[in-house]
Amino acid sequence: MRRMEESAIVQDILSYLLTHTAAEDTVEGIVEWWLLEEKIKRRIKEVQSVLDELVSQSLVVAHESRDSKIHYRINKRKVKRIRAIVNSESAKR
Repeated sequence: MRRMEESAIVQDILSYLLTHTAAEDTVEGIVEWWLLEEKIKRRIKEVQSVLDELVSQSLVVAHESRDSKIHYRINKRKVKRIRAIVNSESAKR
């Protein structure tokens, strides 16, 4: 497990440095800024994939707004099903 975590950190630091070739910082700054930025980039891809699935199941509605970005909201017609899913996931924890 530790090896995988270290490998991800290596990946994040080097990826950040490729994008920001003039960057330099302390270990605290690297954790706070560099690694956070790379983690956010990764999470965006993961969250987009989940949102795509929720939209395909009609649990979430996607619409393009005036700013040309996609906004997501609950499908009010599916509230019962959504509650059942949330309750089922809560029971597993």
